[in-house]
Amino acid sequence: MARNIQLLVIDPQNDFCDLPADWQPRQPDGTRTMPSLPVAGAHADLRRAAAFIRAQAGRLDAITVTLDSHQRFDIAHPGFWQQANGSAVAPFTPITAAQVRSGAFTPRSAAALPRTLAYLDALEAQGRYTLMVWPVHCEIGSWGHGVHADVLAACGDWQLQQQRAVHHVFKGTNPWTEHYSAIQAEVVDATDPDTALNTRLLAALDTADLLLIAGEASSHCVRATTEHIVQHLPRLQAAGARPGHIVLLTDCMSPVGGFEAQHQAFLDAMRAQGVQLATSTEIGL
Repeated sequence: MARNIQLLVIDPQNDFCDLPADWQPRQPDGTRTMPSLPVAGAHADLRRAAAFIRAQAGRLDAITVTLDSHQRFDIAHPGFWQQANGSAVAPFTPITAAQVRSGAFTPRSAAALPRTLAYLDALEAQGRYTLMVWPVHCEIGSWGHGVHADVLAACGDWQLQQQRAVHHVFKGTNPWTEHYSAIQAEVVDATDPDTALNTRLLAALDTADLLLIAGEASSHCVRATTEHIVQHLPRLQAAGARPGHIVLLTDCMSPVGGFEAQHQAFLDAMRAQGVQLATSTEIGL
């Protein structure tokens, strides 16, 4: 019997890639546009993902690509915040509700303080993440928001060969909540359905007999998305159901620098729950 085989590529975007100079676009003044949040190893990861798509094109029934999609104004970007003396907040600064209440960090807009504190309280109550101030990344409409060129070309070839479209999922457009997972924002905004559980995506992924997952970064968006898939995929809601049909392509993902322990903890936890781990050359379709 034919199997439905799907590939989910999480955030294969330029801003997350440690692209060599000749892959970076040159501006009229001669300077290069550089990725804003490069993950070491991501360029090689995504070239392997592209090679996998080309090699297995005839066996892949669906490809879903998620896209981190942010505004310049965002609760997790530096321009939202200031220190007690009014100075800027550097990227890679974690901020807690206690620090905001003490005045160590505050939103630049005083009117945003109540909403910001409510968000931080809700985020910290979940125990998954502390708010991190990231460099401005994957800004909607920018080069950094775009898909890695090799993955884009491979997906384009697949679309023409198979005469079907890649399914793109945008996440992160709401500036008031972090949205690592393609399934659901870290804190749901009751006024914004795009932050709630993405039941449409879950239903599409639930049709897969074999679900392959690749992308960036394994410490954050790949991790959060996979955890939510395992938690919410309809076929896994039955007692004792295990996600043995889900495969993490481990040579097609890497962690953000400094978060290697989170990467390993994620892989270990998924393996313990029944998710398979394999490289893109090991997996047999």
